[in-house]
Amino acid sequence: MRRQIQTLSAEALLASPDDYDTLIDARSESEYAFDHIPGAINHPVLNDRQRASVGTLYQRVDPFVARKHGAQFANLNIAAHLAGWMDHDRDWRPVVYCWRGGQRSGSLALVLHEIGWPVRILQGGYKAYRRHLQATFSAVIDALQFRVLTGPTGSGKTELLTQMAHEGFQTLDLEALAHHRGSLLGGYTTPQPSQKWFESQVYAQLSAMDPARPVWVESESSKIGQLHLPERLFQRMLCAPALALEAPVTARAVFLQQIYQDMLADPDRLRTAITALQFRQPKRLVQQWLEWVEMAQWQSLAESLLVAHYDPAYRRSQHRLGVCGAIEVMPGQLTRALIKRLEAFESETPETTSTLHAFSSH
Repeated sequence: MRRQIQTLSAEALLASPDDYDTLIDARSESEYAFDHIPGAINHPVLNDRQRASVGTLYQRVDPFVARKHGAQFANLNIAAHLAGWMDHDRDWRPVVYCWRGGQRSGSLALVLHEIGWPVRILQGGYKAYRRHLQATFSAVIDALQFRVLTGPTGSGKTELLTQMAHEGFQTLDLEALAHHRGSLLGGYTTPQPSQKWFESQVYAQLSAMDPARPVWVESESSKIGQLHLPERLFQRMLCAPALALEAPVTARAVFLQQIYQDMLADPDRLRTAITALQFRQPKRLVQQWLEWVEMAQWQSLAESLLVAHYDPAYRRSQHRLGVCGAIEVMPGQLTRALIKRLEAFESETPETTSTLHAFSSH
């Protein structure tokens, strides 16, 4: 009897990543870019242009004609993909998925199966993965304990997280995943990811964390740029022990000039961002900032932005956090003294439970 192509549930796929060698996303390039299972590689059975063409034929001509053209496109694409897989031996274990685990993943899996590779199809496709993520996200978050780095703008929280990861701390860099520095002036020239891809990356990283060790995050608002933090994660961050970083305004202003080099090199973009502050700051002050941009007076601009805009916002936000300690730092510098303080903070401050219980009742 011919062996059938095996299927795999989303739960089993995510729980046992060592049970397959390659995860293949058979959807189009735009579907993949919008969101995909982290670690998957994109080998479209139908690309965007072909999907649009087949869809038009299906709606305006005849479903049978559309299927013929779709099969032609699919066979050509699969043949091209095979050229890149010829070096795999017979033990290569691919898993294939598409939108719902239907024709696109099925057609690719059939070819791989007939060659003799032990291919499997993700049952329910990408949609099953999203359902599983949404159903288990809160449980993944609640299995972990968190520690929060807080501190005024320019104290180097993001840069410290990166260095902490190299030193063996468990960290989650939300701003890196969101592709945004977290403030009104913190955008990049390239766009942020989709909300779903942001969530997929957060989910994947948290799922891989060791529950026995704290996870360090940077204090954030509920949004980073245009992206929303997962609600449960934001709740846990608000009630987790927070360590405040303290640094002088002058040092923070110097540090900001280093990390915002892309903005300083593009005065038009900087002017646009500063002009957007008019609804929050006096018109005369905003005009002064714009004049400093024209004169390239970056230290004056940075110090004034910190004192007038960022620091007051930071002070207003601190009442929400469970700040349990503070330490003087040089912005962005992970010293041995700071490492020792972080290690002590992990063990001496168990996560607050009263707030957690209040959130759990909702």
